[in-house]
Amino acid sequence: MQITRKVRTQLLAQGWLYTVLLLALAMLLAWVAREYRVERDVTANARNTLTQGTQDALKQFDGVINVTAYAMAKDGSGNDVHKLIQEKLRPWQKVKPELALALVDPRDDPKRANAAGLRSPNEFVIEHKGRTEHLPLGEFNEQNFVNSLIRLSRTSTAVAYWLDGHGERKIDGAANHDLGEWGRQLQMKGYKLSSLNLSIAQDVPRNAATLIIASPQTDLQEAEVAKLRAYVEAGGNLLWLIDPEPLRGLEPIAEFLGLVITPGTVVDPSLKPRSGPPTLAVGSNYARHPITGAFRLNTLFPGSRQIGSAERDGWRITPLLEVAQRGWVETGKLDDKPVFDKDKDFQGPVNIATAFERTAGDKQQRVVVVGNGSFLANAFLGNGGNLQLGVAMMSWLTNDDKMINIPARPAADVQINIDQTLLYLIAFTFLLVLPLVFAITGVVVWWRRRKAF
Repeated sequence: MQITRKVRTQLLAQGWLYTVLLLALAMLLAWVAREYRVERDVTANARNTLTQGTQDALKQFDGVINVTAYAMAKDGSGNDVHKLIQEKLRPWQKVKPELALALVDPRDDPKRANAAGLRSPNEFVIEHKGRTEHLPLGEFNEQNFVNSLIRLSRTSTAVAYWLDGHGERKIDGAANHDLGEWGRQLQMKGYKLSSLNLSIAQDVPRNAATLIIASPQTDLQEAEVAKLRAYVEAGGNLLWLIDPEPLRGLEPIAEFLGLVITPGTVVDPSLKPRSGPPTLAVGSNYARHPITGAFRLNTLFPGSRQIGSAERDGWRITPLLEVAQRGWVETGKLDDKPVFDKDKDFQGPVNIATAFERTAGDKQQRVVVVGNGSFLANAFLGNGGNLQLGVAMMSWLTNDDKMINIPARPAADVQINIDQTLLYLIAFTFLLVLPLVFAITGVVVWWRRRKAF
């Protein structure tokens, strides 16, 4: 083909047209990328996606949530800290567009930083309807951030009292059988906790959002029981944790609620411990109730008792949780290999938690009775969904139905355990074998090319 001036002009025009179209396409793609964002979380455990519980909680906030991040624009390594903060909050803004983010470098605006009352060098200040929460940047994660929002949403602080003075499990205690970690989680969500000794106090304080009775170890005095009964009869909310042991003088409270408490301990032979009787029971069968309606996690209950109830006028009663589908309630002596006795024992499944609700005067009374106190103890709180269930119970008892618990997202298992033999094998392969293979391959290629010429 002869290249004439006309053909050369046509080819040049085609080249320029191709270049212009390519630039236009690139600009169009850049505009689309800026205006529309499509993301997909492919990380382990979906770490860059908010849980459904967090999304539901965010949607319940009306109005603007103002978040001001006080942090240096760049750290000592030259990393863009402000851009990192924007990336962290982008999933939140995607769910809640009214979440407004402002970035402030304290070095550029020291007056504003001082006025904000910062408690750490790098910090979030979260504002909603005139209320403020502070969260250090280093402590930012989904659970801590949504807990800050939950605290902001409370117009008043709910006070939960726990009965003290009779060897009860302490909500501020650090012993294995105490409930200190559960109490700490409640405080993070804005609850105020206070002990109550009825041998000293005249009655249960009127500002009590709920009262917690956690397995007393000595008998209560008649005057104390009378104060408790007066509180419950007047419509006070109650969380009662009952272990397989005597009620310690609380029989009048059980009678008022219509509790039917079976003697004995729940056993489940399908869960065989390394030693001792099989008294561990897994909860996975939950009732349709605000506490457990959307609950999908297994819970672990060591040493439980059956909780039944008789029909009482005015009460709405809901059995919450069944365990030991293949187990039973052992009323005899516990040993390592218990045997079901149809004449004495009670066949599973066994209900170990019940919710009571009624209208008492001008308020709605709520009571939860659990035939186990250990599931919230420090030694067992981290098992399955024990913490989430305990917080959900407290939310319901304090009429905080919408503020559900947001479970902490477990970190992905990124640790690789390598024994010494495998470590030597990897070192031998990468430091000796592979370099030798590459060297031999290079020599062979060089030799063949030399012979070819």
